[in-house]
Parts: sequence; structure tokens; C-alpha cells
Amino acid sequence: MMNFVEELRWRGMIHDIMPGTEEFLLKGKTSAYVGFDPTADSLHIGHLVGVMMLKHFQNAGHTPIVLIGGATGMIGDPSGKSEERNLLDEQTLRHNQECLKKQFEKFLDFNSAASNRAVMVNNYDWMKEYSFLGFIREIGKHITVNYMMAKDSVKKRLDSETGQGMSFTEFSYQLVQGTDYLFLYTNHGCQLQMGGSDQWGNIVTGTELIRRKAGGEAYAMTCPLITKSDGQKFGKTETGNVWLDPTRTTPYQFYQFWLNVADADAEKFIKIFTMLPQGEIAGLVKAHQDEPHNRILQKRLAEEVTVMAHSREDYEAAVEASQILFGKGTTEQLRKMDENTFLAVFEGVPTFDISAGLLETGVNFSDLCAVHTAITESKGEFRRLIQGGGVSLNKGKVDNAEMIITPEHLLNNKYLLIQKGKKSYFLIRAKEN
Repeated sequence: MMNFVEELRWRGMIHDIMPGTEEFLLKGKTSAYVGFDPTADSLHIGHLVGVMMLKHFQNAGHTPIVLIGGATGMIGDPSGKSEERNLLDEQTLRHNQECLKKQFEKFLDFNSAASNRAVMVNNYDWMKEYSFLGFIREIGKHITVNYMMAKDSVKKRLDSETGQGMSFTEFSYQLVQGTDYLFLYTNHGCQLQMGGSDQWGNIVTGTELIRRKAGGEAYAMTCPLITKSDGQKFGKTETGNVWLDPTRTTPYQFYQFWLNVADADAEKFIKIFTMLPQGEIAGLVKAHQDEPHNRILQKRLAEEVTVMAHSREDYEAAVEASQILFGKGTTEQLRKMDENTFLAVFEGVPTFDISAGLLETGVNFSDLCAVHTAITESKGEFRRLIQGGGVSLNKGKVDNAEMIITPEHLLNNKYLLIQKGKKSYFLIRAKEN
């Protein structure tokens, strides 16, 4: 067996590990699970560390189990939370599970004939069978209140200055998660649970439940919670989460996120979020240190993660879109770009609305920029810019201030992109009356 723990260790992906875990995994094939919260219909990049742990686990010859927390999502995990979360109904949870499965399939092999193909389960499927009395008889009697109270996630909430305390619902969370581990141990031969370091207490409760109720042996491993070098939370931007769903975060925005990470983060992230081998990463780090201005690490990181989460075509389109913004690119490339990517590229660019009817009869370019919009202060200024070669329409240089603009010039049947000088962009949006 490939040494899975050693692989994660050099990548900086181990925070806590139960003694004996590494030796156990080297004995032969087993299965491990990571739980994912189904409160949204898409993963975001905060989930990617857990996904990558499972990917490396499968790569090492073991069976990865994706657990969708349909039951636990109805309760809410107190770990790292200061208040209760909203609870979801079953229909929403099932919809979210189907959406998440499609995203997991980009990273894990669920479909081949391999004996270690990935498995997806939903803990609602077994938790719904428990009655309250059945649960406290079958599970609750094996774990003491003292044991549960000692967990950091519980202590922090009970000691909180806000005085909010913790509901019994949330207090019982670690028992429910422990029941998941017991079920997977019994029915899938699962002997390892992995997760973020904030999950250590919940995971260990599962190993304890397996030991006490089934007399079995089970292991635990967590990865560090990822932070950026400036101390900020990883995966958040000014607009919120970076999602894997292309309708929430376009592949261009996704690519840009990785392309723009700091040098120190790029060196850390390329180990965690790619499958590149150690020797190749060492070579990339050295090349980057020799020529940091070329951003070699960021470019390779952005390529690897975008191709994995989306596709090679999406990556190439994102690179093309990036070139358009920074002076390169052509009208043809603009015309090929879908509207969401186009708007993502030119997010924050000053935008003027005009009536679509204005273009039907054709409008003089200088009138469009100086009268119907405020791209230039006057027609005279616009003509001088044209004479100096300082105006482009849809990335094509314009040498005639009086050219007639018609609907045929529109991108996505809606937009005109005006460039003034090297860096000043403006959008004109034609709106139906």
C-alpha cells in the first residue's frame, strides 16, 4: 500500500492523528469517510481540503466514503459556531445531495469497476429509523455526560460570555456523528474518519462509541483549518464564498481567486489543493523563487484546481478572459465569451444604460460616448482621443469618430465595450424599453 499518511504529512495536511493510524493503514485496504454539510446545493473551496483528503485516500488504494449530513444538517454542528443554524427540510437536503454528488464526481471515482470506487451515503437514511427512546437506549448509554462536556466545542459554548448556552439538540450532535461512524464501521468496514481540526472531538467520540458498543478498533485524523498568510479566513472574498457551482462563482472568478493568492499561500496551497508530486512541486517552488514576478506557482495552482473543479476548456476560457482585461485579446474572443464570464471580467467597470431602440436606426459613435453617455465630456474630447489612437470598441481600434453603431456591434446582444487609453474601460448596456 502507498503510505497515505506520509503523503498527507509532507503536504501539510495533518493536524491531529490517533496513535497507530499510520501503521493500521499500511496493513491493507480499508475505507474512510469525511462528512459534508448539505445546507447548500454546492461545495465551496472551504470543503476542498476534505475532498482532497479523500482523493489522496483513493489514490493510495483505499475506499473513500462521502457522507452527506442529511440528519446532522437538520441539527447543526456546534463546532466553531456561536449560535444555532437554520434547519432544513428533507426535500431541500435531497436536492442538495444530488447537486453535491455531481461535484464530487469531478474529484473521486464513483463509477469504475475498481474495488475501491468511492461511495456516497446520507446519514438521514439510518438516523430516521431511530426513535428517541431507541437512540438513548442504543447509543446514549454508552457515552457519559462527563465525556461529552469535556469536548472543546461544548465547553466554549457553555463558557461563552454571550450566555447563549447550547440547546440539547446541539449537545446531542456528537452522539449523532458518533452513530454515523458506528454505522459505517458495521456496514462498510470503515475504520477511519477524517475532517477538519475543529471536528476532532466529534470524531474521537465515534471511535469511543465503536470501542464501547462494538468492541472494535477505529481511528481518527484531522487536517489543519486553512488560513491565509495575512491571517484572514481562507475561501472568503469580498463577495462571500468561492463556490464550485459555475452559476454562483464563474470559472473565470474561480481561476482568478487562485491566480491572485500571495506567494506564501501559493507555496502552501499547491501542496494541499493539487495532486502534483513532491519533486515537481519542489521544482516549481524553486523556479518561482528565482523569478517571483512571473508568478509561476500561482499560474500552475490556478490551472490545476480549475481543471479539476471545472474542465480544461473552462480553464482555457478563463486564461483567455484574463488576457482580454490586461490589454491582449480580440473582438472574436469577446464574442465567444458567455455573459456571466463577460460580466465577471468587467465587474466594477463604469456602466451606462441606453435604449436598445437608439441602435436600431444607428447612432453616431461620438454622440453615443459624449451625449447619450458620459464616457467623454464632449465630442471634441472624443475626436481628439480617436485621432490619438486612444479608443477601442470591443477590443478593435476605432479611427472614425463618426462611425455608426448598430445592434450588430453588440456583444451578447446587449453590451458594447469601450476602452479609453490603456486601462479605462466602460460598458454600454442596451436595454429594451
